[in-house]
Amino acid sequence: MNASSTAKGGSGIDLSRIKRGPIVVALIIGAFVSILNETLLGNALPDLMREFAVSASTIQWLTTAYMLVIGVLVPVTAILQQWFTTRQMFLSAMILFLIGSIVAAAAPEFGVLLIGRVIQAAGTGLMLPVMMNTILVIFPPEKRGGAMGLIGLVIMFAPAIGPTISGLILDSLSWRWLFYLVIPLAAFSVAFAAVYLKNVSEVTKPKVDILSILLSTIGFGGIVYGFSKSGEIGWSDPEVYWSIIAGGIGLLLFVWRQLIVKSPVMDLRAFKYPMFSLVAVLMLVLMMTLFSTMTLLPMFLQFALFMTPFKSGLTMLPGGVVNGIMAPISGKLFDKFGPRVLVIPGLVITVLSVFLFTTLDETSSMGYLIFIHIVMMIGLSMVMMPAQTTGLNQLPRNLYPHGTAILNTLQQVSGAIGTALFISIMSNGQKDYLNTSSDPSSPLEQAKALVSGVNNAFWIGLVIGIVALVVGLFIRRTKAPEGENYGGMGH
Repeated sequence: MNASSTAKGGSGIDLSRIKRGPIVVALIIGAFVSILNETLLGNALPDLMREFAVSASTIQWLTTAYMLVIGVLVPVTAILQQWFTTRQMFLSAMILFLIGSIVAAAAPEFGVLLIGRVIQAAGTGLMLPVMMNTILVIFPPEKRGGAMGLIGLVIMFAPAIGPTISGLILDSLSWRWLFYLVIPLAAFSVAFAAVYLKNVSEVTKPKVDILSILLSTIGFGGIVYGFSKSGEIGWSDPEVYWSIIAGGIGLLLFVWRQLIVKSPVMDLRAFKYPMFSLVAVLMLVLMMTLFSTMTLLPMFLQFALFMTPFKSGLTMLPGGVVNGIMAPISGKLFDKFGPRVLVIPGLVITVLSVFLFTTLDETSSMGYLIFIHIVMMIGLSMVMMPAQTTGLNQLPRNLYPHGTAILNTLQQVSGAIGTALFISIMSNGQKDYLNTSSDPSSPLEQAKALVSGVNNAFWIGLVIGIVALVVGLFIRRTKAPEGENYGGMGH
């Protein structure tokens, strides 16, 4: 331990002399690279199937394995952050990510590419909670909104431009360039963080409960795996329902274990704080809507409106850009006015946009689609970061790593569940339509079948959105518990 991290004030680390700017920049570069990578590959899957001569269900593993690793790793980050310093965690995460990118770029066969993706995912899974936790530690509650808004800009903007960038690259270069591009960015992030990132968290080295980690892996892993496979092999497949059952049992045992051990891996006492619990529910519901829209829209654009991957990426770009611009603005407004002013109107706008999505058909214009997508992204940017910041602000400092781990885990799990749910609703709607069709093999009928399936999925999305709106009505501004020092500065 270095001199600057010896005990100062209540928190053990003196934060009054830390330069926040470079730390935030280091975090943002790392986040941008690793999150961009999640959506870069989507457009390349058809090329990869041809190159490695594998089926659609095999290629899906590039996405499924990525989500699985993150879903399994994130719950464990709370305990890791008490064992390792901020620098050790972040640098390990980015170095892992860099190694994964190099392995994937050079992959001679599918298996090696998959290993590269898994190593990348391990980096991403370690980094996201560290990033949020660091922001909570270095900013006082009244300035957090703006800082979280910057992180929100990255979390929303990177996946939005992913499909457009990959469409551009794939039009003229090989899929390997998707990884070549990321390598220098990741290397820069490692170098920058090595210079500027400071240790801000306290290393307490609590006892690690191996059983909890096992249960968490079975629980979250089983659920994410089961739901992500369901879209591909159907709900009636034993592999799907047994994974979900095993995951459910693992989760229940994990929760029970966390409540009885002295130093839990994921401290569920965070749920004793009502606003945190409310936000956890809100995030669960919202992420289902967000992930499923991100999955359904490109399918609709490419298979119902017959756009190229590049054009469908361009259609979704304005929404992503608007969201990126809105995130810091809503962060600043949050600091000034609190959550209600943003979250409730934001949820109303989101529900309205999902309703408009139910009106799409094969004659919808590109302009109309861009408009609805922008409306949705404005709504989400008013809700996502302000709600998360509100929930985390209510926690005492020792629960920050647990709070961020809980919210990040919920997002991964609900993303997997949402995507699976909406894709299966869409496929069933498609089948039902084709069963009643007089000419099921004609391209026009197939496009109409897809439209019918997508509309069904968005109607369910609308119901889920209304649930989120009802939950959101109860949100309030929160304060940290009494007697909590902020960073030893007595804020």
